[in-house]
Amino acid sequence: MKLIILGAAAGGGFPQWNCNCRNCAGVRSGSVRARPRTQSSICVAADGSADWALLNASPDILQQIKATPELQPGRRLRDTGIGGILLVDGQIDHATGLFMLREQKTPMPLWCADPVHEDLTTGNPVLNVLGHYCGVDRHPVPLDGAPFAMPGVPGIEFSALPLSSKAAPYSPHREASVDGDNIGVTITDQASGRKLFYAPGLGARTPEVFARMLEADCVMVDGTFWTDDEMIAAGLSTKTARDIGHLPQSGPGGMLDWLGELPGHIRKILIHINNTNPILDEDSPERAELTRRGIEVAEDGWRIDL
Repeated sequence: MKLIILGAAAGGGFPQWNCNCRNCAGVRSGSVRARPRTQSSICVAADGSADWALLNASPDILQQIKATPELQPGRRLRDTGIGGILLVDGQIDHATGLFMLREQKTPMPLWCADPVHEDLTTGNPVLNVLGHYCGVDRHPVPLDGAPFAMPGVPGIEFSALPLSSKAAPYSPHREASVDGDNIGVTITDQASGRKLFYAPGLGARTPEVFARMLEADCVMVDGTFWTDDEMIAAGLSTKTARDIGHLPQSGPGGMLDWLGELPGHIRKILIHINNTNPILDEDSPERAELTRRGIEVAEDGWRIDL
């Protein structure tokens, strides 16, 4: 199975357009050794296939396609390497890139859970608007763990797991989450059996999620914040990481503790990294701590063979 990280940042990207925090100001001036990142999205394909599954469509999708020859047209006059799209939630940084793909000549093949479909046809009616352009061929994502496939992406199987997290701020489920607002996805290469567990929005540890992680060859999980009070300490919010649906890396019960319990053969990667997170600074003690623990920080453009 082939995997490309199209974007590794949380909403707003890095540097964020209106942010002058230490990280954003430093990457602009060159005083902080860090790499810019677009908003989080990945794509996967079976070995030997030219048809890719896109997981999340960020507002930066056109820039990401421009940087990724595998997704560009190459076989006919109008073409794309994207054979299907799966949304893990209805957040703006994961769904509004669908607008940028509206020139598709056939209905957009889209998989999402029922609560996400509800949000994207009511509070933020992206899918309704697309009905005036290419249209959407929407498929529900089963939440009972049943495997499913995308006809346009041969050789790859998917299985979803509801996560403890938060729905989008515009959703009526924001403060009363329901199963399917946010999912983790096990992606399996049907030929090799190799597995990736992908969960860019993860608010709390559960036995079911940890079991999925133990089954995987690679876990790519929520790297949004280093500390629970990161945004409060920076003077940028009154809410903690957990308040907005993200498990911080540090502190008791944080993501580092969780990942530290995984066997050494499992590759561990953090994605969906907020612009305030000190792990973006490659010279920071927090980044050194991740390196010591064998945990990687995702970058745009990484190509991974599982």
